[in-house]
Amino acid sequence: MEKIKIAIIGLDTSHSVELPRLMCAPDAKPEMKIEGMTVTACQRFETPFQNKEGLDKRQAQLESWGIKVTESFEEAVRDCDAIQIEINDPAFHLEFFEKAVTLGKPIFLDKPLAGTLEDGRKILELAKKYNARVFSGSSLPLTPTIPVALEKLGGEVTMGHTFGALGNAPAGDSLIWYGVHSFEMLQRLMGCGAEKVFAVDNEVSVVSSIVYPGNRRGVVESVRGMWAYGGRVQSVEKAEFFHVDSSQLYYHLMRHIRAFFQGGPAPIPMEQTFEGLAMMAAARKSIETGKWATVEKY
Repeated sequence: MEKIKIAIIGLDTSHSVELPRLMCAPDAKPEMKIEGMTVTACQRFETPFQNKEGLDKRQAQLESWGIKVTESFEEAVRDCDAIQIEINDPAFHLEFFEKAVTLGKPIFLDKPLAGTLEDGRKILELAKKYNARVFSGSSLPLTPTIPVALEKLGGEVTMGHTFGALGNAPAGDSLIWYGVHSFEMLQRLMGCGAEKVFAVDNEVSVVSSIVYPGNRRGVVESVRGMWAYGGRVQSVEKAEFFHVDSSQLYYHLMRHIRAFFQGGPAPIPMEQTFEGLAMMAAARKSIETGKWATVEKY
């Protein structure tokens, strides 16, 4: 079978190199190799997240694997079967999704969905308008340790707690840019239906309390300067803890992307991804007002 040909849009993130590495690098570890896909081209452009010097280094790496790098969107997608929008700066997501969605090709839109709730809503509207095959999200909720914890728990989930990093965004909202990892892990534990959020920025971390129907609760801690991820899930009777092996994250993400590009269902519905963004937007509003903030619905 011929390999699925991928176009990468954006070069301001390490994902634009590390994900192709699993498909195209001759020295990729055999146990991490993603078969059946290849990257044919990548579009580069500067954003506040990466300057020309950094882009040049990444371009040289991609070209050493036989991947063409261009500044033209049209050239990047000309010969592809599917598109991965790998732009670190979420302020650009709507602009490039609007270009990609008209092509009728499956799309993976890397985290977060968008930089603002308004842009996220427009992305979902475009996806519905063009009946697009698309999914968007962080790699963290796709880690296999979460379903193991849920299976061990056995009973109804009444409480979930997740923790992870809070990076410092060069532009835009850092909580939306990097808090997405921990918020989407909580979604994997609790499902959808979040109603309201109360969040506090204590300088070391942002701690968000989330209310769900049926007296269920979630807590997300986004920690500055700490790069570990994990959490716990609880029922009335017991609790199960999980830890994320960060060295495996890209591999598990690419396995899900491959299955989706091969025609499988989206592992994360776009409506769920939007709710994750709405939870983070509510957390930001709560920090600013000192009050509970409602999670907006799509």
